[in-house]
Amino acid sequence: MIRFLIRRTFYCLLVLLGVLGLTFALFNLAAGDPAAAVLGKNARPDEVESLRREMGSDLPLFYGRECRTEAFPRSSGSTPRQPVARCFASGPVAVRITLDDGSLREERISPEAAEFTFAAPEGRTVRQMEFFRLQENPWNSQFTRALTEVVRFKKSFPYVEFFNFGNTISTREPISRILKRGVVPSCMLMFPIFLGEMLFGIAFALIAVVFRNRWPDRLLSVAAVAGMSISYLVFIIFAQWFLGYYLEWFPVWGMEGPVSLGLPIIVGVLCGIGSNMRFYRTVFVDELHREYLRTAAAKGASPLRIYGRHLLRNAAIQIVTRTSATLPFLFTGSLLLESFFGIPGLGFVGVDALYNSDIQLLKALVIFSATLFVVINLLADLAYAWADPRIRLE
Repeated sequence: MIRFLIRRTFYCLLVLLGVLGLTFALFNLAAGDPAAAVLGKNARPDEVESLRREMGSDLPLFYGRECRTEAFPRSSGSTPRQPVARCFASGPVAVRITLDDGSLREERISPEAAEFTFAAPEGRTVRQMEFFRLQENPWNSQFTRALTEVVRFKKSFPYVEFFNFGNTISTREPISRILKRGVVPSCMLMFPIFLGEMLFGIAFALIAVVFRNRWPDRLLSVAAVAGMSISYLVFIIFAQWFLGYYLEWFPVWGMEGPVSLGLPIIVGVLCGIGSNMRFYRTVFVDELHREYLRTAAAKGASPLRIYGRHLLRNAAIQIVTRTSATLPFLFTGSLLLESFFGIPGLGFVGVDALYNSDIQLLKALVIFSATLFVVINLLADLAYAWADPRIRLE
């Protein structure tokens, strides 16, 4: 048991490291400069420099001593052949000049220099001038910063800090506070939906199996397929109009109390019953052909004992598998439900961060969801041994 936990924990860390690497590639390599995306093309150099410093996007990707920095616009005395510029760096600075013929020139200046002037050779003009501040530690990079956002060691108690992603770009609020505030509404919404989907799905699947190939089975199968075929949006819009606007049973927007969650919970359960019922019915029908059920029926066991005890107990592995695949999404919530009903959960936060191009918050949500998925799958492996004593965790 202990060896299994150690091995699985090591595998989980490798999976998280892979997710972190993929997230780093998507948000740091493919996304480009986040400062330009957030501030736009007409931002002042000092604003761009400040945001890059805060996000660490001025650092080298993996290894290097050159950090990107911004420069002041050319002064009035500048010419294409002799430009004059200043940068924001407070330490040694490297200047890389690109001439019109494609050749490169590099210069080093001290932080005390008020401005930098470069005279191109006769007949040449300067196409581009880039400044880089020089750092002492070449391992101070964007990738190491991404690692420290997940786990960071401190000199004071508790000595280890997890999931410190800093502040959001749009509102400057700590991301950890946003995650804590969004978890509660998501759990209040998704736990009842999860339990309703599972319990009603199992109950309807058992009814279909008991009356297999008869009209209750056919009626439930048709209803399940119809529910799976109708779009989520259709359920939401119809429920808001009929139950919320026409009958006035539920509010259709905001979260003012438990009553506000009634309508999205009903929609979520109705949308998920069909797929759960079809899955569990397939599992139960497969179990009906096993010898232990025929033996129990031959010994005169009651239908309640056959279906309620033997069938459900031996199908527990598939139920745990289905549950472990669904549970991680409880905390991230449903994007559609939280967006259409105005519930301030993690799903609503994710949509808002996507609209505002808040890369830090999106990255935090991705890594947080991946961590939950890995942990819940580890717990599911332990639940397999509880559901079936024949399984040994080695």
